[in-house]
Amino acid sequence: MARADWKRPTSFALPDGYRRIRVTVSYDGSGFSGWQRQKGARSVQEEMETALRKMLKVPVVVHGSGRTDAGVHAIGQVAHFDIVNQSVPPEVFPLALNHLLPHEIRLREGRQVDASFHARFTSISREYRYLVKQERDFTPFDRDRVCRIRQFPSLELLNQYARCLVGTHDYSTFSASGDQSHSRIRDLYTSSFTFEPSQWGGDQLVYTVSGNAFLMHQVRSMVGTMLQMAEKEEPVEAFLRCLESKNRLEAGRTAPPDGLYLHRIEYDE
Repeated sequence: MARADWKRPTSFALPDGYRRIRVTVSYDGSGFSGWQRQKGARSVQEEMETALRKMLKVPVVVHGSGRTDAGVHAIGQVAHFDIVNQSVPPEVFPLALNHLLPHEIRLREGRQVDASFHARFTSISREYRYLVKQERDFTPFDRDRVCRIRQFPSLELLNQYARCLVGTHDYSTFSASGDQSHSRIRDLYTSSFTFEPSQWGGDQLVYTVSGNAFLMHQVRSMVGTMLQMAEKEEPVEAFLRCLESKNRLEAGRTAPPDGLYLHRIEYDE
């Protein structure tokens, strides 16, 4: 799909006297109801806004590159905020805010950008990684951070499924019932499974997927469906029919949020 068809805003005005600060954010999502601020629930966005208000003594709105669901983690979430304060160097914000944020949230980079940048609308690619371990190798340190299954299915079969997802498709099969997107057509650039050694011992199965945007629960639904079908050794033609059906009832189980990480956001420099 051409980028002109993404239907994103193209104007991100910066008021006179303000500057825009871009930060990279990592967080352990197990204790949060997701990225987005929501009434009566703990969110990463609200924690950041609270810390900024303490630091700058004025309300500040933080814009993220995208939402993550409850329990989902981030290594490379990107956010920005507009402020009047001119005295704090941009590279100081991570250090200063990390003293005010809960330990589950860490800012890793800060820099000033111009009005052409928007954390969400100028991104060109989002990369997620999903981690899976076998029951026999699961440790207490993997809890809430890695999905646990009985045993790994065939890596070759999983990658046959994964390759079907690359390209421009209607991903309605893997969207949550609550998804409110106007279109369920998305571009996926990469989709593959690999084995990597776990720092806590044993191997972990890693699914890496990148695309211009994702539907609600899309990555978790794709992972859960692929794992379930590979466990039953269903042929790749069956998975392709599932994708092409555009029917949520044809998908398998949705994988838990524990193993999902927003890994990287890419922008046009």
